[in-house]
Amino acid sequence: MKTCFRITARAGACLSLLTALSMAFGQEVPQSIKDAVKRADEAIAKIVSVPDDQRTYENTLGAYDDMTAHLERDTSMTIFMANVSTDPKVRNDARAAEEFVGNWSVELGIREDLYKAMKAFAAKKPSLNAEQQRFLDFTLRDYRRQGMELSKEKRDRVAEIQKELNRLGIQFDQNIADDETALPFTVAELKGVPEDVVKGMKKAGKDTVIATMDGPTFSAILDMAQSEETREKAWIAYKRRGGEKNNEVLKQLVKLRAELASLLGYKTFADYILEPRMAKNAATVAKFYNDLRPIVRKKAELDWAEFKKAKADETKNAKAEFYPWDYSYYKTLLQKKKYAVDGEKVAEYFPMERVVDGLFKTTQSLYDLTYKDVTADAKSLGFEIWHPDVKLFEVKDSASGDLIGHFFIDLYPRPGKYTHAACWGLFSRKEWMDGKVSTPVAALVCNFTKPTAEKPSLLPHEEVETFFHEFGHVLHNLLTKANTNRFAGAAVARDFVEAPSQMFENWVWNAEVLNTFAAHYKTGEKLPKKLLDGMIAARNLGSGIETEHQFYYGLVDQAYHTAPGGDIDPTKISQELFPKVELYKEVPGVYYQASFGHLVGYEAAYYGYQWSLVYAQDMFQRFEELGLLNPKAGAYYREKILSRGGTMDEFAMLRDYLGREPKLDAFLRHLGLSK
Repeated sequence: MKTCFRITARAGACLSLLTALSMAFGQEVPQSIKDAVKRADEAIAKIVSVPDDQRTYENTLGAYDDMTAHLERDTSMTIFMANVSTDPKVRNDARAAEEFVGNWSVELGIREDLYKAMKAFAAKKPSLNAEQQRFLDFTLRDYRRQGMELSKEKRDRVAEIQKELNRLGIQFDQNIADDETALPFTVAELKGVPEDVVKGMKKAGKDTVIATMDGPTFSAILDMAQSEETREKAWIAYKRRGGEKNNEVLKQLVKLRAELASLLGYKTFADYILEPRMAKNAATVAKFYNDLRPIVRKKAELDWAEFKKAKADETKNAKAEFYPWDYSYYKTLLQKKKYAVDGEKVAEYFPMERVVDGLFKTTQSLYDLTYKDVTADAKSLGFEIWHPDVKLFEVKDSASGDLIGHFFIDLYPRPGKYTHAACWGLFSRKEWMDGKVSTPVAALVCNFTKPTAEKPSLLPHEEVETFFHEFGHVLHNLLTKANTNRFAGAAVARDFVEAPSQMFENWVWNAEVLNTFAAHYKTGEKLPKKLLDGMIAARNLGSGIETEHQFYYGLVDQAYHTAPGGDIDPTKISQELFPKVELYKEVPGVYYQASFGHLVGYEAAYYGYQWSLVYAQDMFQRFEELGLLNPKAGAYYREKILSRGGTMDEFAMLRDYLGREPKLDAFLRHLGLSK
């Protein structure tokens, strides 16, 4: 889930929110961005000018929320263009705009006059509703976390560090985005890789092609290349992206983050980051891993034995070692041999048109919604369509006919576009101080295979899962009933934000759901029961190994950000932890951390993916009890989770939805595990 721009009193919250940033030459901050910031400054001046004895919610905190919402609506589309525009200048200017607004927000976060205005308002002990009181509490907390209770000298240093972290974070992302690692392979060395993938590679001679390390190409090689040497070369090259350049940037980032935490009174940077999240502190995260790792290790050992045997059988070498570059290949092999699941054949039952239709019908029915393609009317509605592939949809509540919001979908790859799948919350729902309401807007950006004249876009099942996941974020953004910009949509604790989307992935593993839309692109034949049963049976194949791999990245992240003083050797830590957390042996000469993009944006917080998955599966169990296609179940979930946004404590929200305390059981079943 990406937030294009959402400012809070905590200035650091809005820094480095865009990935794949590029500080290319020729950047220019668009005048519209400068004008938007000027209007924001004028709104702030008006807030601080109010005499303290005349402060109300409407002219102080509410006016501040109005300012942030106006700024979001005036800047987010421009900044978002960094990820989707076909024009390099537009992308570069968007990146300049992001840095400009980010640095402005640092200064905003340490404005003493605005801080004093908020303190004066709080001192009046105003009578507020629950959402407004939470907003005030969070604002004062954010100011404390920003250092406003420190001396001016220390506050200035906090701001200086945040600006430098902003710059270094952009540089870290830049080094990953600009990495041009590519390897020459003969066609013979790529035996097993789908023909259309090899044909898409640049030629470097009669029988030689150049394999770039973009996600789809890398995955195809790891999944399908029969040559272990080819897989090893690709894996090592992929894990060296970013290289020493990013290693040095990372050292600076971690050191500065530790200094920031120390200035603000926290033991470690992880403790600072985690305070406003569900986990609260680094000790809770450490316990989370300590509790889960022994349980997951049992499944990982079973997986390991199964995968090692598969390699021994195929290579006819009982002593064959199992390496990280073997995992995807033998998982694909086991899916075919043990479960009769051929990924390429499965994709034939998921043409894009049917997947979109199935996704839309499922969610419209569940949540009592109506979607309408309004791409042709975009301009008259005040929207711009940035590419012919893009579509715009209007969302209304079916019962009342009220407009809920809009979402864009941009499904296919092109040069200069964001390379993965993500949802951007562009505009939040907002009830303005004058009583008017503005509706939310989200954008779903993916990179699925583009259709050709001969064949429609066919989605592998894992991409169908990705589509449902990201659409879960769209719904979280749109179905909010929060009135403040601060809490609208997916503005929940960062270690909960993935839970609604992770929960929605489960629909693509349910036979009843899949039978409503999965059909062969040529014949219209439904997904055969034998194939579907095999897919479902293979769902937990390798789940122990994969979960330990996620633990590894989370533990590396925690090790960096709990190190005393932030003095670390990033490579040493990542290398030493690898064989301690996973069953593989250490692989020398790689820099796992140098291309670990989550170290900027999710720093000290990567644990959140597994943390939120625990709650996602618990929520799914409740939804499943009520019926996956039952509109009453959808209405209940919409009311208890999606509509609330960040207006209440996440644990309280979960207890209200579940009717009990959250439990680990559903998560363990999801992985094919038990205590």
